[in-house]
Amino acid sequence: MTGKRRFLGAVLAVGMLGGCEPLDDGGGGGIGDVPFTRGFAFVREDDRNVFVVDDSGDANSPQRLTSVGGAYWPSVSRDGRSVVFVQRSGGSTSLLTVPTSGGTTSTLFRANDSACARGCSNFRTPTFSPDGRSVVFVFSPGNSSQTALARINTDGSGFQELTPNNVIAYGAPSFVPNGSAVLAGAGSGLNQLDQLAHVPLNGGTITYSSLSAGVQFVENRVAVSPNGSQVALDGRLSSGGTRIFVGQLSGSNVGALQRVTSGGAGSEESWPSWTGASQLGFLISAGGSDPGIYRANLSSGAVSLAVPSATEPSYGPI
Repeated sequence: MTGKRRFLGAVLAVGMLGGCEPLDDGGGGGIGDVPFTRGFAFVREDDRNVFVVDDSGDANSPQRLTSVGGAYWPSVSRDGRSVVFVQRSGGSTSLLTVPTSGGTTSTLFRANDSACARGCSNFRTPTFSPDGRSVVFVFSPGNSSQTALARINTDGSGFQELTPNNVIAYGAPSFVPNGSAVLAGAGSGLNQLDQLAHVPLNGGTITYSSLSAGVQFVENRVAVSPNGSQVALDGRLSSGGTRIFVGQLSGSNVGALQRVTSGGAGSEESWPSWTGASQLGFLISAGGSDPGIYRANLSSGAVSLAVPSATEPSYGPI
């Protein structure tokens, strides 16, 4: 990636780093010499398989966990032992898990499972609960053009629809630290998520916060910080560009957003994922080039390339 980009007033330094039921097809990949304890899970656009790379490993040689392609939106469990992701096959989607140590993929939940009374399809952006006992994900109910949120236990039981109101669409969820609720973008459609929704898992009232700082829509993801005090999101601006913003989270309300990146012309910044109390990982793509995951320190402003040739990143455990 060329040119200069700034993060909180600091120059963006771009340096390549050196040196359930099993599926019938197996679908697993191998694991390398560095066991995964903490780092990024992601997919690559060219083959759509799930990869992980430990913080102590070689980012240019990530470990492949799947082999059949069709993988989307991986998310690392809070204990770092498992990844949940969406598998697309033809026109159908399923929720799958795979150990970060490598091994066989397992099916957690299939589209139109009988547990979903209205019919469930088009799964998206699953994420583990903090205790690792359930997964919340986006789906399309019945024949609705809108999207909803649901929860399923990691043993495949206990399906629960969290947002039965079909008038509003919901985007990628992120848990608050105690696991009592998720925060997600909300709006009239997946491409028009112009609010932030605080969704309790106990069936309580959903509350909404407005966007600010010139953000028109949440592009992909809302991410709650490890201590629950902040929210990061990729905000789409009126110019059409996407940048990373952070706001304070107080109870169910999100405060004023502050832009924390200012990428160069033609760059897009998206898919924020907290990597620490004051650190973010996020995706940068520019001019049609291969996207990469960058890591940024919100206190010092230091930014560096973490993983080249990657997309849809998730970091864990935190």
